Order: sequence, then structure tokens, then C-alpha cells
Amino acid sequence: MLEPKVWQLTAGSVVLGLTLAAVAVAVAGPWDSGQRKAEREWAAAQDRTGGAHHDPSAPRTPSPAPSAPDVLSVLTDGTAAPAELQADLGRTLKPLLDAKALGPLRTASVVDATTGEPLYGKGADTPMTPASTVKIATTVAALSALGPDHRIATTVMATRDGRTVTLVGGGDATLDRTGLGALAEDTARALRDRGVTEVRVRYDASLYSGPRAHPIGPNDNIAPVDALMAGQGRLDTSADTSAGGPAPRSGDPAGDAADLFAQLLRDRGVRTTAAPTAGKPAKGAAPVAKTYSRPLSALVERALTESDNDIAESLARQTAIATGRPASFAGAGQAVHDRLKKLELPLTGARFADGSGLDRRDRASAALLTALLARAADPAHPELRPVLTGLPVARFTGTLRSRYGNAAPAAGLVRAKTGTLTGVNTLAGTVVDARGRLLAFAFMAGSTTAPAGAQAALDRLSAALVR
Repeated sequence: MLEPKVWQLTAGSVVLGLTLAAVAVAVAGPWDSGQRKAEREWAAAQDRTGGAHHDPSAPRTPSPAPSAPDVLSVLTDGTAAPAELQADLGRTLKPLLDAKALGPLRTASVVDATTGEPLYGKGADTPMTPASTVKIATTVAALSALGPDHRIATTVMATRDGRTVTLVGGGDATLDRTGLGALAEDTARALRDRGVTEVRVRYDASLYSGPRAHPIGPNDNIAPVDALMAGQGRLDTSADTSAGGPAPRSGDPAGDAADLFAQLLRDRGVRTTAAPTAGKPAKGAAPVAKTYSRPLSALVERALTESDNDIAESLARQTAIATGRPASFAGAGQAVHDRLKKLELPLTGARFADGSGLDRRDRASAALLTALLARAADPAHPELRPVLTGLPVARFTGTLRSRYGNAAPAAGLVRAKTGTLTGVNTLAGTVVDARGRLLAFAFMAGSTTAPAGAQAALDRLSAALVR
């Protein structure tokens, strides 16, 4: 239930605000109630494991996310914005952008999401540290390279005699105990059919290259970037990881996932001869079990809604693999840059040192962020729509669930990706304005000293677009 202070408006604006908020949330479909609902209904009818019909390598034409038509229902007919809109935005945003809480470095961009027409800008082309708003670039690149239907495989390979099984990571950062349990069940069944009751377990996380540890070092916000992990490397593998958030992390996610898989095999009557060891499948080994992640559209929405760093880094590396780049921090960064260049986006000064935005060497301009959002709304690119449906909804979902308490009437009408590092506060997303026009915005602040004050100032800026 929303706090009462959110709705302290005039009687007329209360009714209008509540109605528009309800409509916006209903049509936009955040990952855990819109697109996610569609994915759950789809998943309920199909098995997550095995089957050639799940093969993500099969050629397919990118298709829109299930909630795409509803998201686009708020778009205008493509006509130019009213001439007075630019002047109105200038008068409204300038004093809010001058707030001391935003520090000495602040930039802004507002565009018509339908046409891409610039409506307001302040230093819009200046590269800034984007923090987690860089996830918008990461997810656009991944969807562009792989399509929304792509699913990431985790495979178990067995030698001809069945005496050695190898758990092969494909880069699914959402693999959990349930998924490993399904793999163990299928593997145990295949081994029993061969009369095998004791095996040696190996694991292969060699798909990724380069440093595993993020440059920020050991951190509760991200695990070492491995191609194999369970529960995103959280030490409590029984916990629900779908809501993201900081948690103590393993220093060896791949090894821990293999240990859990071995235990799950033992629970199913297959003894193991020793602790799992790292290594590639033996020559002649063949698949005996396979599980796939949810479709990329769902992974993108979860990465954006909850600002999930592990998923974001995985998506950046999946982009690298799909485009022939090394699956490393450097290779992934170049792959993201290449995909965005193909989409003809403004990349002057842009740098993608990681996929999550935790690296302070990342650079993106406010103009790039709004161009990414406008491209995701482009009818010519339905494959990018999960970027819009995954944005958190003000006062309702994800990282905006507890924000906008004093920025009415933004609740339900502002959808935005947050970005926060020490001294850095950013916000980029979409809003339906009073004219019913969908606007894309990006506000970026550097050298801030009071995070709460900076976030509140950003919330006021985006809320002003509603009015």
C-alpha cells in the first residue's frame, strides 16, 4: 500500500493521478507482474530441462516481448511535439537541475520517445559516469545481438562408460538449486539406465576468459564473474535470489555450484568418488542432461528492475560470445560498443568497462541514454522492448519501490533505471506527460556529497515531467 503523503494533491489531481498511475502500471507490465507473468504462464506449460525444441542455437526471428503492445499503447502518432513544450521544459527543469544536492557536475536530456526529437538538454553530449544506468546499454546490446527468445544452456556431459560427468557452464547467472536439481535428476536417470551408480564429477567454467573478479574487488554486490554459478554465488544457496540485493558471496562460484550438483546427485542415489575438480569434458563425452535459462527478455527485465549486477555481467559476456569477441570484461565492453554502433546511437566518449555499472571508468552521455530508450520504443526494433518493460515503476517495483514519496504525482507514471555510486547519482527512463506523450529522460550528477538529497532531486526532476 502506498504511503498517504504520496497522494497529497488537489481533489481533481488525486483522481487523475490515481487513474493514470493504475493505467500506466497495468499497461507497462514490470518484470514481476507484466512480462514476467507471461513468462511464468509459458514456463508452466513447458519443462525447463531437455528437449530439442528448447535449443537456443536454432535460427529464429526476433519477436517482441509479450507485453510490448501494451507498452507501446502510450506512444503518440509520431507528430512533432508542440512548440511550447520545449519552452515549458526549460522553465520547469532549469531550477530543479540547479539544486545544490546534485553537486557541481550535472547533465540532462529529454527526448520524445516516439520521434527521438530532443526537447531539453544541458550538457547532454558530455560523457559522465553512468553507474547502473549503463545496464540500459548492456541490455540493448544483448537483445540486439541475441534476440529476446535466446536461452542460456547449462549442460552435463558424460564419458562413454558413464564413469565421469562434467557440469558445463554456459553463463546462466540465474541458475539456482532448482535448475541444478533438475540436471541432477536427469543425469541420475541416464546413469541408472547404463547401470552406473558411482561417478567422478568435474566442472567446466572455461567459457569466460580474462579476470574473474570485478575491478571493485570482493563485494556483496557482485560475485566473481564465472560461466557457472548457482544462486549468483551467494553463500546461502537456499535463499531466493530473484529480488537481488547485496549478500555475502563465494570466492569460487563455479566450484561451489559443482559441489552442490555432486550433493544433488548423491541425494538421487549416485555416489561420487571424490570432490569435484575443474576440467573440460573428456574426448568423446556426450550430453546426458541440459537445462536452459528463462528467455533473454525475462533476464533483461530482471536485470533492470532489480539492478542485478550478476545478470548484467552475464548478458555483456553473452553479447561478446554472440559477436565473436572474447568473453572477458574487455571483450564484452567492445561487443556492447559494436552493437550500439550498429544501432546508430551517439557513442562519442562512451566506454563500457563492465556490464553492470560498478566500474567508475564507464562513460555514457545523457543523450546516449535517452537515445537507447527511444530506440527501444522504435517499432522497427520490437526485440528491444523488454528494456522498456523492465524499467522499475515509481513507488511500485524494484529499485524505485521506496522512492518518490515526496515527488507526487510520479507514482506509476515514471519508469526509470537508477544509478548510484559514491559521488555519482543518475536516473534514466520514461514518463507519460500531461499531454499523454511518452518522454525519455536522463539526469546525471557527479561529485555529489549527499546520496539521499541527490536521489530526491532526481526524483523531483523526473516527476516534473509528468506535470
